[in-house]
Amino acid sequence: MIDNEAEIIIIGGGVSGLSMACLLASQDKSVICIDMDNPYNHIDAGYDGRALAISWGSHHILKAAGVWDKLSNKKCPINDIKIKDGDSPVLLSFINDNSDKESFGWIIEIQNLRKALIKRVSELPKIKHIAPAKVKDFRILEDKAYVICENGDEYSAKLIIGADGRTSFTRNWLGIDEHHWKYNQNALVFTVEHENKHNNVAYENFEANGPFAILPMEDSINGKHRSAVVWTEHGNKKSAKNYSKDIFNIALKARFPDEYGDVKLASKIWSYPLSLIHAHKYYGQRMVLISDAAHGIHPVAGQGLNLGFRDIAALAKLISEYDDIGDIAMLEQYQKMRHFDNMVMAATCDGLVRLFSNDFTPIRLARKAGIKLVDKLPFARNFFARQAMGLSSNN
Repeated sequence: MIDNEAEIIIIGGGVSGLSMACLLASQDKSVICIDMDNPYNHIDAGYDGRALAISWGSHHILKAAGVWDKLSNKKCPINDIKIKDGDSPVLLSFINDNSDKESFGWIIEIQNLRKALIKRVSELPKIKHIAPAKVKDFRILEDKAYVICENGDEYSAKLIIGADGRTSFTRNWLGIDEHHWKYNQNALVFTVEHENKHNNVAYENFEANGPFAILPMEDSINGKHRSAVVWTEHGNKKSAKNYSKDIFNIALKARFPDEYGDVKLASKIWSYPLSLIHAHKYYGQRMVLISDAAHGIHPVAGQGLNLGFRDIAALAKLISEYDDIGDIAMLEQYQKMRHFDNMVMAATCDGLVRLFSNDFTPIRLARKAGIKLVDKLPFARNFFARQAMGLSSNN
């Protein structure tokens, strides 16, 4: 049992924080995870409507953490990704023809992943999960770091991992600056039911107001075919969220390919403002940042969480290799391993948003030509397919 001291303390009990905790505990490291929220509030279907795209690379991390098998009937594979530009026909299709890969990835409702993580945490004696508890301060010594909570409790470890999201208290306490801007876009997130099967196809349609994504989900318990939708719209326009249900369904039908048949809203609609954030640095003395605490990107490519899983894998590997967890050399190595990769993906997604959220005719024609060129170049197709799978060039 862990009292108030462990090898590692994780600040934040979201998907990234709990995944990090489960992976480290599965490697026999003692972990304290401090979460300001009650985790059981987060598993309610009405709390968060997002469906997560888990790449082929990321699912290995969940496997190693002992979480993946708990999702056996709660995930839907993506076997084809189709790219459109407005009213154009399909311009690019990535069919998974790589025999050693199960699929490009899987779509999982966020509450189902959270349930699996909480279940796994309860099985691991090396994890002490403290929630709800709010961190007030840190005290950093040469060989140890302390976390002070608002209720006066103190916890110590060799390393503190900040997994506390885009408004990270850990990052702010370290005084780390970040690149940060808003896109003046909101993402409407919801689930639909449709008449015909989706055949495990994901669609990304680049419209003038922003991307419209259709993500395949497992059928409902009553056998209804379902997909998750991410509908991006400009923040200064009347939101489709305020349409009547009938008008909303008509607008949905107009955006869905004909092969889905009849389409209708099947859930609440959530709205999330979109922005980019990237920390200039990922570490301080005996403290390090992962996932959204270090970087948050536009969801245009569905890779935000998967970048966080790459952070988790890299940091867990370094922790297993260093005798002194939290040594400055280890943290510098983590920075070298992750900062450039995350910066490139952030810049790529930002460029895609700026290129495709534009109805200027010459730009529209040029990007269609560019997409068609990717389709004809095997090395380019392979690059984008590997990115969709969450694989680096070294995998």
